[in-house]
Amino acid sequence: MKLLITGANRGLGLALTIEAVKRGHTVFAGIRNPEKQMDQLAQLRSLFPNQVSLLSLDVAEEATCQAALEKLEAENITLDVIINNAGILDERSKTIEEIDIAKVEQTFNINLFGPMRVIKHFLPLLSKGSNSTIINISSEAGSFQNAYGGDYPYALSKAALNMFSQQLRKYLADDQVSVFAVHPGWIKTDMGGEKAPGTPEDSARGIMDIIEKKQKITGTSSFINTQGEPMPF
Repeated sequence: MKLLITGANRGLGLALTIEAVKRGHTVFAGIRNPEKQMDQLAQLRSLFPNQVSLLSLDVAEEATCQAALEKLEAENITLDVIINNAGILDERSKTIEEIDIAKVEQTFNINLFGPMRVIKHFLPLLSKGSNSTIINISSEAGSFQNAYGGDYPYALSKAALNMFSQQLRKYLADDQVSVFAVHPGWIKTDMGGEKAPGTPEDSARGIMDIIEKKQKITGTSSFINTQGEPMPF
C-alpha cells in the first residue's frame, strides 16, 4: 500500500512510518521542514530506499498541501491510506481565565484545519474501495463524556476532529473508504511525556493492524482506540 503520513519526522508519525515500511508499504512522509527534521528519516531511507519519499508539507499552510499534491500527481501516484498525524498541544497548564486565544486559534489551525486541508487536496488521489483508509489521530481528550476542565485548545480541537471524521465517514460510505478517528493512547512522545505507560511503537502497530484489516473493529463507532474498541464520544 501507499500511505501519506503527516508529521512523519518524530513521535507517533515516525513510528508509523517505520512500522509501515517494515511491513513492505511505501510511505510519503509529510514534513514541515525537510532540511531540518530528517535525521531519523534519512537513516530510514538508507535502509528502505524505495519505500520512503519525503514531502515538504506544512498542514497549517494550504499552499504546501497544493504543492505536495502536484508533486504526487506529476508522478502519477495514487494513495491507499491517509494518516493525519501532525498536531500540537499548547496552553496545557492555563486556566480559561489565563488562556491565550491566539494559541487556541493556532491549535485549531493545525489539529483541525490541517487534516481538513490534507483531505481537501489529497482525497482525489485516494483509491476507492475496502482497502482504502483515512486515519485521523485524535485523543480521549476530545470525548464529551470524559470532558475535564483543562487542555482547552487541544481537547476542543480533537472533539471537532472527531466530528470531521464522522462526517467524512458518511461522505465516503458509498466509496467503501474506512474512516477512523483513533485515540493512540498515552504514549511516550514530546506531547505525552516520559511518564506515559505506552510507546509510539505499540500504537503504530495497532494502527497498522487496523489499516491492514488485521484488527477487528468492535461496533460501528468511527472513534476508536488502537485495539479497534469504541471510544466514548
